[in-house]
Amino acid sequence: MSVVLVDAGGTNIGSVRYALQRLGADAALTSDAASIRAADKVILPGVGAAGPGMARLRELDLVELLRSLSQPVLGVCLGMQLLCAHSDEGDTECLGLIPATVRRFAGRPGLRVPHMGWNGLSVQQEHPLLSGLDEGGQAYFVHSYAVPVGEWTLASADYGEPFSAVVARGNFHGMQFHPERSAAVGARLLKNFLEL
Repeated sequence: MSVVLVDAGGTNIGSVRYALQRLGADAALTSDAASIRAADKVILPGVGAAGPGMARLRELDLVELLRSLSQPVLGVCLGMQLLCAHSDEGDTECLGLIPATVRRFAGRPGLRVPHMGWNGLSVQQEHPLLSGLDEGGQAYFVHSYAVPVGEWTLASADYGEPFSAVVARGNFHGMQFHPERSAAVGARLLKNFLEL
């Protein structure tokens, strides 16, 4: 099985790659369209802001390619947000694969933005990506913007308001948290993705 990490300039690429190696998958880091198209599984990692993330994908001429993929695709952290239609962060048009608008956390007394730390996952619908996930399983988040809960939500979390922690639409999947930093839960979900 061939797995590729899209080289979209994210700073978490090395740690995601190492997490995949621990699961027996040696993921190549690439921005080559032919390599991405030929892969069995495609992962779009990302850390940072939506505007620069989309600008990088346009610069690499990968926007239409990513939209056209038919194999399982996983967006991680910012990568998940880029799968959506739009982000309020920088008023950014994203890939449009999940019909949602990414919004900044409102921030409430006692809740700092960014949301940073461990948070429990609440399963919203059954899906192979969530196989073996216990209700309330903990994942590690670092983000200021979030995808609202909708028909695309497989698992949610709550930070003053519910938000999508795991999403799917067709062959496109996303995890808002950092699976490579989420211990057994993260490893299990990455393994599930590799088995889709």
